[in-house]
Amino acid sequence: MVPMRLGVASGQRLKRVGTTRSTQYGIFSHWRRGPFWLHCPNPMHRTFYPLAGLCAWAAAVAAVAQTPPPQPPSQTSVVSVTPVPGPPAPPPPPPAFDPAIVPGPISHHVRQPDLVSPEVHADRTVTFRFRSTSSGPVLLSLEGSPTSIAMTPSDGNVWEATVGPLDPEYYGYSFRVDDQTLVDPGNSLLKPNVREVTSMVHVPGPSYLPWETNNIPHGEVHHHFYHSGIVGDDRDYYVYTPPGYETSGDRRYPVLYLLHGFSDDASGWTSIGLANVILDNLIATHQARPMLVVMPLGYGLPAIVARHRVEPEPDPLRGANYEKFGETLLDEVLPQVEAEYRVVPDREHRAIAGLSMGGAESLLVGLNHLDTFAYVGSFSAGHFAADLPTSFPKVTSAINDQLRLLWVACGTEDGLLGNSRRLRAWLAQQGVAHVDIETPGMHCWLVWRSNLAAFAPLLFTH
Repeated sequence: MVPMRLGVASGQRLKRVGTTRSTQYGIFSHWRRGPFWLHCPNPMHRTFYPLAGLCAWAAAVAAVAQTPPPQPPSQTSVVSVTPVPGPPAPPPPPPAFDPAIVPGPISHHVRQPDLVSPEVHADRTVTFRFRSTSSGPVLLSLEGSPTSIAMTPSDGNVWEATVGPLDPEYYGYSFRVDDQTLVDPGNSLLKPNVREVTSMVHVPGPSYLPWETNNIPHGEVHHHFYHSGIVGDDRDYYVYTPPGYETSGDRRYPVLYLLHGFSDDASGWTSIGLANVILDNLIATHQARPMLVVMPLGYGLPAIVARHRVEPEPDPLRGANYEKFGETLLDEVLPQVEAEYRVVPDREHRAIAGLSMGGAESLLVGLNHLDTFAYVGSFSAGHFAADLPTSFPKVTSAINDQLRLLWVACGTEDGLLGNSRRLRAWLAQQGVAHVDIETPGMHCWLVWRSNLAAFAPLLFTH
């Protein structure tokens, strides 16, 4: 198993039980092996290899291989002697990884051991700094900002930008230098992703915000691994158990199945979305019922995450991905959860929700399996087929007797807002009771954390 550094920021613990690894990640966990990472897209074994070190080592080996053998010393005897060269010298060890080296083109490697970035000020403005010898431009990409922010050069090849004041939240960000997207080498707080890792900054806020870690009872996040016979690969899922679960005897709990978006992995809702922190706070303040939250890997066909663009409908790969994911959830993950945890195994105590790709999956699985789920939520739902009656053949006004809640949300600056509005208009035409939610924001975690905090209190109230 690859080395793992865990940031246990909210008081929970790490434990092993049998073959199941259980871990409370707190807010963030990540694998870090140096300043420059080569990303492995396998969500089961996501790790980062020190590419700069490997390249340097390979160059050293190549240089040694091209070195001619040592020449014999000059001979003064009249006897001709053919020297036998000794074994070649072993290649030098790879250079030690230096976190003060900025990844980028070789000519732009610059040390920055004393650079503070990001710097969060008392007025909630944030200064980002990046040292580079590039002639520019150097751009800052900040989550929630519709455009990149130009950074200004200053002394010592330092580029700087101050933004804000920002609302108290967690923001993803990265730098763009010479057509490369780079993390902040001075910041160990990372936003994991199977396609592109970025950095994160926390702008602290008052304790009543649901994503702020407080001194309250905390639940645990358990990490499970299994082999999928449906997909044919090894995959994982996470289970949040609320505070007091371990000591509550025979008590059984309702379950929310919470799905991540495209390019995230199964850890997305805990490592970025802070779902465990949000549930801890809602339960502690009696705004939500104690519940389990199950967060599975959301790819029915993992090949879909390797694509570089969104294909228009009809998209056979996307449709097959949704279908296979539904099978893994219903036939593999759900039975395992109900066998291993004390849950109420009926539809009235099951909910399903997700963001982006996971939002589309929650609608497709939930609305087509109302014998399994009574609560359905969608946050910025991703693309699904334009033919809604074909995608949702069971959705008519008759399902109002089965649905306890259908909650459809999207940000007003989200590129998928039209998709959400089209769905809601069709639901209204079908006479299906649902809740329409539009909040300011783009297609980003700033919206989805708030969506979860608003959705969870509505669950299991009947």
